[in-house]
Amino acid sequence: MAKTAIVTGGSRGIGAAIVKSLAADGFDVAIIYQGSVDRANALADEVAATGVKAKAYQCDVSSLKAVEEMMAAVIADFGSIDALVNNAGKTKDGLIMRMSEEDFDTIINTNLKGTFNCVKAVTPIMMKARKGTIVNISSVVGITGNAGQANYAASKAGILGLTKSAAKELASRGITVNAIAPGYVRTDMTEVLSDKVKEAILGQIPLKRCAEPEEIANVVSFLCSEKASYITGQTLSVDGGMFM
Repeated sequence: MAKTAIVTGGSRGIGAAIVKSLAADGFDVAIIYQGSVDRANALADEVAATGVKAKAYQCDVSSLKAVEEMMAAVIADFGSIDALVNNAGKTKDGLIMRMSEEDFDTIINTNLKGTFNCVKAVTPIMMKARKGTIVNISSVVGITGNAGQANYAASKAGILGLTKSAAKELASRGITVNAIAPGYVRTDMTEVLSDKVKEAILGQIPLKRCAEPEEIANVVSFLCSEKASYITGQTLSVDGGMFM
């Protein structure tokens, strides 16, 4: 039987690369997006052309009700949920002294609460099946912190604690839960940075380059495969050596 993977924030950047990688591995894919409807549908068509089933679902992951409704729709359409990749995330940078409560809450609600909501909603499905894989996308700044990103760093650090707690709760049911902490990745978000900022970033990376989205997706594919069946509660840093 085909396996089904859900990828949140799956319409662009790292998420789109993850969708393509899992589809290449033979997964049917549910692409979860919030605003990029055209991109999400185009990606679904692209991966479906390779022979797997793919469908896009609009969902605000910060709402538990919306997530539960999305999961029910995926089950109705695909029949199972074998892997969940929590990739949805936002940034709203600013120094702590100038950061509004709204900007803090928005990032926490999407990045951290959104991950919690998806883990919570998929848990009974995977527990009933007595198998499943969850991969949470954190960030190197969740480990190191970063000036001007207190909200983002806090959300990504919270994901690491959530990952370990969920791994301990779900291991007895054959469900693995791991996190990936990417460094700087070449996406639309990083391409708009000035040359001076890009140069400063590269100075922090021993490998002297940003990651390609596919290099993060490759690690997701590994963690969702049988080759990673004995790995749980771990954080894999994919950052070119930034944190070591």
